[in-house]
This record gives sequence, C-alpha cells and structure tokens, in this order.
Amino acid sequence: MTISVGDSLPDATFKVMTDDGPSEMTTAEVFGGKTVVAFAVPGAFTPTCHAKHLPGFLENFDAFKGKGVDTVACIAVNDPFVMGAWAKETGGAGKILFLSDGNAEFTKAAGIEFDGSAVGLGIRSRRYAMVAEDGVVKAINIEEAPGVAEASSATELLKVL
Repeated sequence: MTISVGDSLPDATFKVMTDDGPSEMTTAEVFGGKTVVAFAVPGAFTPTCHAKHLPGFLENFDAFKGKGVDTVACIAVNDPFVMGAWAKETGGAGKILFLSDGNAEFTKAAGIEFDGSAVGLGIRSRRYAMVAEDGVVKAINIEEAPGVAEASSATELLKVL
C-alpha cells in the first residue's frame, strides 16, 4: 500500500555521508519533531533527477526555510558514497540532507518502489515529494512516470506550505 496523507512514515535507517564516512540516521532522527520537505529520486546522477528534479530544491531552498521547513531531504536507492558524491557535485552538500536508502528499506515500507530491472536499475524509488510534520505525511505528490518531475517539483510543493 502506497503511503498517503495522514500516514506515519515507516521506521527505517538511512545512511548519510559524513566527513568521517557513512553514518546512520533513523526515520525518527530525520523527521521527528520537525517539518521536513523530502523528495525522492529514482537515481542520483540520472538525467531527470540530476538536471530537473534536484536543481529546483536547491534553487528554492531559502523559500522552504522561509516557510518554516526545518530540513530539506533527498532520498534515493543509492549507496551513501554515490549520494555523497552527488551532494558535492551539485552544490547541495550542507543544504540538502542526502539520504541513502541503499537497500530500499524505507522505500519498500512506504510502498513507493518500482522495479527498474528491465533497464538495469533494480528496485528504485518512484519520484515524489512530500511535506512531513513530526513524521506524519501532510502532503505528497507522486509522479506516474520516472522520467517526469512536475507534480513532485519544488515549485509544486511550495504551493502546499
């Protein structure tokens, strides 16, 4: 069942890249007691994710903060080394929290995965963006196709804050 408005986010452990290497953060640590804008991409460095989806969240980072958002996070079924490299490459390090869901633990528990094995990607996250308050989904926009970043764009999510 796909997560929806009013649902609590599933318990999971993400990996994050730090200066000392990979570290862990739980769902509770990321979302507990905070207003969080989280967006998920099928894969770091992939064309739509890299050129269309992530840039909007970087460009609108200050607008999200101005609307009371504590954290802007990006979730991907990639390893923490890839996520760390992507954060540096895009200028998102220190702004966006890049969460590695390498085994799709969070993604599967939220019912928001898709099988990209036919094109060599394996299990990945569908593209979406959400607002969560204290670990509860307040708004979520899920794309029907992985190559589209419209409903899940930063500008669309800003409209619900």
